[in-house]
Amino acid sequence: MTDLSKRLGLRQSMSWLHTWSGLLVCWVLFLVYVSGTTSYFKEEITVWMKPDWHAQLATPVPVEQAATNAVAYLQKHAPDAERWFIQLPTERRPIVTMFWPRKAVEGEKARTGRARLETRNLDPATGEPVAGARETRGGEFLYRLHFDLHYMPVQWARWIVGVCTMFMLVAIISGIITHRRIFADFFTFRARKGQRSWLDGHNVVAVLALPFHLMITYTGIVTLLFMYMPFGVQAVYDTRNGGDKTFFADLGFRERQVKASGEAVPLAPIGPMVRAAMAHWNGTQPARISIERPNDANAKVALLRDAGQSMNSQAPTVVFDGTTGKQVGVLNDTQPPANATRGVMVGLHIANFAPLAMRWLFFASGLAGCLMVATGALLWAVKTRQHHAKRLAQTGRTPFGLRLVEALNIGAIAGVPLAMAAYFWANRLLPAELAERPEMEIRVFFATWAVVALIGQVRPTRGTWRVLLWVSAALFALLPVLDALTTNAALDRLPLTVIAFDIVVFLLGLGFGTAAWLVGRKRAPARQAAARKTAPRAASSEMAGDLR
Repeated sequence: MTDLSKRLGLRQSMSWLHTWSGLLVCWVLFLVYVSGTTSYFKEEITVWMKPDWHAQLATPVPVEQAATNAVAYLQKHAPDAERWFIQLPTERRPIVTMFWPRKAVEGEKARTGRARLETRNLDPATGEPVAGARETRGGEFLYRLHFDLHYMPVQWARWIVGVCTMFMLVAIISGIITHRRIFADFFTFRARKGQRSWLDGHNVVAVLALPFHLMITYTGIVTLLFMYMPFGVQAVYDTRNGGDKTFFADLGFRERQVKASGEAVPLAPIGPMVRAAMAHWNGTQPARISIERPNDANAKVALLRDAGQSMNSQAPTVVFDGTTGKQVGVLNDTQPPANATRGVMVGLHIANFAPLAMRWLFFASGLAGCLMVATGALLWAVKTRQHHAKRLAQTGRTPFGLRLVEALNIGAIAGVPLAMAAYFWANRLLPAELAERPEMEIRVFFATWAVVALIGQVRPTRGTWRVLLWVSAALFALLPVLDALTTNAALDRLPLTVIAFDIVVFLLGLGFGTAAWLVGRKRAPARQAAARKTAPRAASSEMAGDLR
């Protein structure tokens, strides 16, 4: 009996811990889960948000030709940049993307921690920007949002996300301990039972993808472990004076930083370097090229191998002398066990290795995670409202904490998907030649989210939920129509990725529409139940009157 009481006490303690470790950070976690889930198809999202590409990207281009065209463009438009970054075309994203630093407004990087980069997307066959192509951050914005949170310094954002992720890990483990019948409950769902239904739904989506939830949470922390636990590095390296860069170079994560010599020397042709790197990798193509100090005597060219099916995120790299084109080093061909372990952990999190079927599995598991967080937050609100039912009936006033949670639930759970739909609509409706167009799309996202959050604070009611869910349903379901009206490609020539995107958002629209219908449909049963409860009381009163 003593052991039983101890086990019962443990589960009750874990239940308290599970509730509060999840509730306190659930709204940030919902944003992280939603934006992180979309990141499994960030390249496909970017292609969809570039309708000017759709009719022009059907023919594959040799990687050597694409690299040569990219370097030629950079030589013409950014010859004095400190470094060039070139992302070569792939099956998922058949375009060349280039980045290079530009001069920032005074003090900007110090305030935000973000370097300002010029970006260009080129047709790999011609080496020129696609005519009339609109500028957009595409899926990259959603990917960065899930750990950088946008409008705040990078370090702050990553600490916030990291702390919330640690809370999430505690919530998952305590939830496993709390639910004695966790796997049996997975096969149990009781519809239209109020709090019981929310708990059943929460259990189902949590257990359905439990290995994924554990993996994605733990590996998410590992991706930034050197920021969360820098003490070992700080004990050996002078991190205040750039020692962290020396540390990563010593680990073999990247080439050592190159300083300019001041002597102008032309950059060697990139084509032979691409061929030499591919020969070193037995024919595997490079995915990215970084060029440090182009057109300087100290120039270095690093080619990173395409990850392919490797789970290790630390891609092998071949380094060349930029002026002679001779190979001067390799990185990550072989890795110490600790480095390889971290590389696999990060690779599991970002899933670049995953073939198409596995990425769909990751995406479905991510959606289950979104539902897990959402149902957990809603469950707390439903349970608390039922606990205060008598007080609510007597005073008609909702306790401050409950009202705040219900308002935040609307702002996050209804607001984030609606803001994402608005982001896609803005991509097609804003003029292609608009100045700072990528930033305007992002502003539409946050403005929409802010409006929904404000509505939730003013009127956190079932009717608000229903209206917002119907709006989300309409915006998502009509995106394929918007795509058909605004793309330059004939419908029979649309890339498969674009068609798949249209199907997914239409299904999401159906899902939000179903949720809106169910929210509206719950009123009638509730009234009927109330009528059934009051009917016997009324009959009893009448009988008492007759007896008197």
